[in-house]
Parts: sequence; structure tokens; C-alpha cells
Amino acid sequence: MLNHQTSEQLRRLKLTGMALGFEEQLKQPQIQTLSFEERFGLIVDREWTFRENRRLKRLLKSARLREAACLEDIDYRQRRGLQPAVVRSLASGQWITLHQNVIIIGPTGSGKTYLACALAHQACRQGFTARYLRIPKLLQDLQLAKADGSYAKLLAKLAKLNLLLLDDWGLTPLNPAERRDLLEILDDRYNRASTLITSQFPIASWHEAIGDPTIADAILDRLIHQAHKITLKGESMRKIHSSLTQPDSPGV
Repeated sequence: MLNHQTSEQLRRLKLTGMALGFEEQLKQPQIQTLSFEERFGLIVDREWTFRENRRLKRLLKSARLREAACLEDIDYRQRRGLQPAVVRSLASGQWITLHQNVIIIGPTGSGKTYLACALAHQACRQGFTARYLRIPKLLQDLQLAKADGSYAKLLAKLAKLNLLLLDDWGLTPLNPAERRDLLEILDDRYNRASTLITSQFPIASWHEAIGDPTIADAILDRLIHQAHKITLKGESMRKIHSSLTQPDSPGV
């Protein structure tokens, strides 16, 4: 009865991890061979792990990553120009601490989005806030925010993120309003937070895609000078990893 009360009190104190650790020890007779200090240390470790896992789950839910990706699962066997040393360096998270950017360039299917999401997942592991957005969806959200009066609130929300992942940069030319919106977002983040960009198109073509020369200069100045650049190449990873097989006979 006393053990049950202890467990319940821990939960009421919002020490769920400690409660779980305590209950787990009650089911392990061999735990009695450990000292009180060792057993208590294990319970405290359980609380720490519980809180860290809960925080990571919350950060990942908020990030809304398109791919369930992690750095440990990156395939280096294919010749894509992806260097393990570069990934290891970025995995430290120092680039986010220093408010630097990452730009990933490569053809369709080269693994840009997967790599970007893996880096964002790693950032969440390290306690950074992150958010994945496709550029077309972001631009649409900004227009809707202007219509309902929440534009300033949305900009402030984006500015607070430690890492903003913008996928599919440069798919379509920008109109004047979209150019100004992107400049506002990137200006808010310059030297204050990190932005990760993926694009099918080389950086040299971005100026033309943005359109207005003055705004293009301002946008690129805030993006590329403090950026780690990764260029992927080679055959589509979707094709390489496809589990589909050709039929053995015509008409099947």
C-alpha cells in the first residue's frame, strides 16, 4: 500500500518518470543488491530520460517534418557527392548555435528533402525548435494571414524558430508580394536564427527566379554568405530504393 501511495504522489508531483522508475524497480528483485544511492540514481535517470523523450516528441510534432528521417539512416553508398565528414560537422548543431544557414542543391529524387529533414530531426534532438515548410505552402499561408489579419503574428512565430526548413525553393517565379514576404522572413532571421533551403536549381539561377534585382540581392545576401552548401548529384534515390519490380510477362 505504501508503495502505491509513493507512486501516486510522484505522479501528482508530475514526476512521472520517477514513478515509472520506482514501479520498474519493484518488479526487479535483483535490484535489492544495489545500494540506496544507486537505486535512487537510476530513478532520477528515468525521470531525465522521460522528460527528454517528451520534449523531443513535442519538438518533432511542432516541426511537422515531411520525412521521418534521421542522420544515422543516411545512405552514403550511392555516389551523390554527400561527404560523411560534412554531415558529421552539421550534426553537432554548432551551425544553428552560430545562426548559420544550410543550402542543399540537387536534382529531383537526389535526397535533398530527406537530408534536410534529418538535419532538422537532429536539431530537435538537441533541443532546438524547427519547422518544415514547402515554399508554395508558406507563400499561400502568408497571403491568407494578410487576409485574416494574422500576418504580423505569423512572421513573429517564424522568426522565433531556431531552424526554419524551406523546401522546394525556386520552383516558380515570385510575384512582388511574395518577394517582399520572403525578404521580411529572412531579414528577421539574419544573424538571429538558422534557415535551411533545398532547391533543384543552382544558386546562380536564384537571382532570376526572385525577379526584382534589388530584392534578390537583399534576399541572397541574407542567405548564402553564412551558409554551408551541399550539392547532391546522381540517379534518383527513389528509383534506387524502389521495391517495385517489373512484371515477368506482358499484360500482368
